[in-house]
Amino acid sequence: MNNAAPAPARTRGRPRGNPPTRESIVSAARALFLERGYRGTTLRAVAGAAGVDPALIGYHFGSKKSLFADVMQFQCANALAVDDVLGGDPATLPDRLIDAVTDLWEDADFVQLTAQGEEAAEVIREYLERELLARLVEFLGGRDATARATAVVTILGGIIYTRYLNPLPTPAALTPSETRHVLIPALRAALAPRPRTTATTGASRRGSPTSGGGAVRP
Repeated sequence: MNNAAPAPARTRGRPRGNPPTRESIVSAARALFLERGYRGTTLRAVAGAAGVDPALIGYHFGSKKSLFADVMQFQCANALAVDDVLGGDPATLPDRLIDAVTDLWEDADFVQLTAQGEEAAEVIREYLERELLARLVEFLGGRDATARATAVVTILGGIIYTRYLNPLPTPAALTPSETRHVLIPALRAALAPRPRTTATTGASRRGSPTSGGGAVRP
């Protein structure tokens, strides 16, 4: 009599044990996007390079566009590391923000990936909005944090667009050092707390028992 337990049925989907990770797929995709470009890279080719079933890429990423977005997000996160930018001396935060943006475009691979067209520009926009802007709002705190963070990201997005994505002659001709010199004062002003407006202080005074007009005198 054979008492051996039956072999477990093989299941479809993600392999068990030590399966390839998202990172290994992103790494394989990055190499192919750099070699063949966005249009020349297929999910089947990425699967072959990563040694996985093409269905696994669909499971993790859904589409080639989403996979490319992950590759670009990885590149952004490596160069424009928000934790590192926000983690230093607050007095030199404008310097670190400018350095992060200019360093991003010192990376030859990143520059090559940004040449892939609208897909790359869309990822950069999403990174600035969802990662940098959101983290800046949290970091700054206070009633005017969103306004200050928006001003900062608008300045950085402007230099990214006019210097790198759709370069204008003057911004594109600036060296990183010149870019810092030109934009750091603007970033300092953007990061500074906003003064309370006249309307706000006026309303506060009207509600104060020491203000004139409606105050009840003894």
